[in-house]
Amino acid sequence: MRTWFSILSLTLLVSVVSAVPRKELTLEELKARVPHAKPDERTNLCLQIAERQVEAADKLYVDGKTEEAEAAIHDVVSYAQQAGEAAGQTGHRLKNAEIAMRRMSHRLSDIKRTLPFDNQSLVQSAIDTLDKMRTDLLSHMFGKNPK
Repeated sequence: MRTWFSILSLTLLVSVVSAVPRKELTLEELKARVPHAKPDERTNLCLQIAERQVEAADKLYVDGKTEEAEAAIHDVVSYAQQAGEAAGQTGHRLKNAEIAMRRMSHRLSDIKRTLPFDNQSLVQSAIDTLDKMRTDLLSHMFGKNPK
């Protein structure tokens, strides 16, 4: 009887702990963690930051805050490059990084279509950079490995 009670209480404790919502880290907290993260963790952190900045840039462009949106686009490229470098160093999460960069590139293409011509060049440059990084990741994944 005592064993069943302890098993039941342990199960209840685990379910309660797992049901507690986790606090999502802010963008600044994620950025602060990047320099101290292991390369394997850095890939995911940088991809999260870049993806959030893509959505932030869209919202900022819609709100008419062009300069802030352009800063967010620069962050997208910077953190995507860091993610690609970290994935290339470790050889892990290459596929996840490539998929995330493809999604960000498509999303930036959608954003570019909504912008006036004068604002499209920076976004197109970011798209081209992301596509180049994707190509490099694909080459790393499927290229011939010299032995």
